[in-house]
Amino acid sequence: MATNIEASKQELLRDLLKQVSRLFYTTLAVVPADVRDQVSLAYLFARAADTIADTELIDRPRRLDLLGQLKAQFVSDQIAWTQVREIQQAVGPIQQNSSERILLERLEDCFKLFQTFSPDDRRRIQRLMTTLTQGMEMDLVVFPGTSAEDLTVLKTLDDLDRYTYYVAGCVGEFWTDLMCAHRKALASWKVREMSEVGVRFGKGLQLTNIVKDVAHDLQKGRCYVPAPLLAEAGLAARDLLDQRNRTRFQPVLSKLVRMAVEHLDQGWLYAMAIPRYETRLRLSCMWPILSAGESLKLVMNSPDLLNPAVKVKIPRSKVYQIMTLTTSTYTCGYVGTAYWGRLRKQII
Repeated sequence: MATNIEASKQELLRDLLKQVSRLFYTTLAVVPADVRDQVSLAYLFARAADTIADTELIDRPRRLDLLGQLKAQFVSDQIAWTQVREIQQAVGPIQQNSSERILLERLEDCFKLFQTFSPDDRRRIQRLMTTLTQGMEMDLVVFPGTSAEDLTVLKTLDDLDRYTYYVAGCVGEFWTDLMCAHRKALASWKVREMSEVGVRFGKGLQLTNIVKDVAHDLQKGRCYVPAPLLAEAGLAARDLLDQRNRTRFQPVLSKLVRMAVEHLDQGWLYAMAIPRYETRLRLSCMWPILSAGESLKLVMNSPDLLNPAVKVKIPRSKVYQIMTLTTSTYTCGYVGTAYWGRLRKQII
C-alpha cells in the first residue's frame, strides 16, 4: 500500500511539473531521487504564491490577503481547506497562462501531498514558504505602482539584502537542511554554518536576476538598486529610464555585480564541499553558479542593459556547454573551479 501511495504521489508531481514548467521538470532530473519530491512540491507552492502576487487583475489589498491566507497554511499543521479553495476560486479561473491555471486548480492536491510528508520535511517546507511569501508581500507593499510612472526605489542596502534573503537566500537554508537530513554524504556538515553559506549562494543568484532584469523591473515601477548607491553616482531611479545614462550607471552596476560575485564565491565553496561522488548534488549547485557567472559577464558588457526591449540572457547553447563540460568531467573540482575563476576575471 505504501509503495502505491508513493508511486501515486510521484506521478502527480511529475504530471504537475510537466504542465507548470517543463524546464524545471527537466533540470529536476539531476536532483537525487530521495529529495526530489520535497523539492518538487516546494517549487509548486512557491510558484503558486508567485502567481497570486503577480495576478494584476486582482487588486493589491486582495492579493496581500490571499498571500496571507496561503502563508497561514504553513504556520501550523492544520490546513484550512476553505481558505485553500477560496484561493483557488479567486485566482485560478482568471489565469491566462494555462500552466498557472492548472497549478491553482490542483493546489488542494498539493496540500494533500504535503500532508503525506514526514513531520521534519513538512517543517522545512513550512519555514521556506513563510519566508518566501514575506518577499512577495514586500514587493507588493514597497512597490505600490505597476508602471514606470509610479517608479519606487529601495531605500537602503539593508532593504536589498533583506529582500534577496526573503526570495532566494532562504532557499539555500531549505536546500541545506533538506540535503543534510537525507544524504548520508553530508552527515558531517554543520547544518547551521553551511546554511549561512547556502544563504549567500541564494543571494548571489537573486542579485544576478536583479541586475540583468533592471530595465524590465523599472517598467513595472520597481527599482531594486538602492537609492544610496545611485546617489553616489549622482543618479536617481528615474535616470535609469533614460538609456543614455548607461555609462553613468556603470560604477553602480559594478558594485552590485561585485556583490553578486562575492556571494557566488561562497556558493562555489558550498558546491565544492559536496563530495565528488555525490555527482547529482554537485551538478545541481554548479550549473546555476556557472550560468549566473555567464549572465553577469553579459550584463557588464551590455550597452543595452537599460533598454527594456532587450533581454539579457545567455543562449541555450551556453547552458548546454556548461552542462556538458561539468558532466563529462564528472564534476571535477579542478576543471569547474578553473572555469569559475576565468569567469570571475572576465566579470570583475
